Amino acid sequence: MSLLLPDSGLLFWMFLSFGIVFVVLSKYGFPIITKMVESRKSYIDQSMKVAQEANVQLAKLKEEGDALIAAANKEQGRILREATQERDKIIADARHQAEAVAQKELEEVRKQIQQEKEEAIHDIRRQVAMLSVDIAEKILRKNLESKDSQMGMIDRMLDEVLTSSKKN
Repeated sequence: MSLLLPDSGLLFWMFLSFGIVFVVLSKYGFPIITKMVESRKSYIDQSMKVAQEANVQLAKLKEEGDALIAAANKEQGRILREATQERDKIIADARHQAEAVAQKELEEVRKQIQQEKEEAIHDIRRQVAMLSVDIAEKILRKNLESKDSQMGMIDRMLDEVLTSSKKN
């Protein structure tokens, strides 16, 4: 008996036992195994379909999300532009109001300065007139001590008044 070559009897019994096991397995085992493999295959196929549908829905949701983000960014830009325009308008209005108030105050200050100037000029004229009258009175007292000088002075003054009234 060699170690590498089995006996013919051993080969016969091995083929016979293999045949019996194969027949039993093919009648009872293989259908169950095949059925389990088919159910597993259908479960995997169904899972793949669900996964594909989920991917499609996820892609749609992503597109909708991107569209919403784009719309939100557009709206944000519009709101920022409107806010900037409103800010510029408010600043311009405030600037115009400030200029108007400043112009009004400047005009009031000019009027007040003009009024004070006129009052000062009037006051100076009054003082000059009073000084002139005082000086004239002193000069006239000295010059008009005689009656002839008084009459000459009156004639000169009348001539001056008549000359100035003719010019006007």
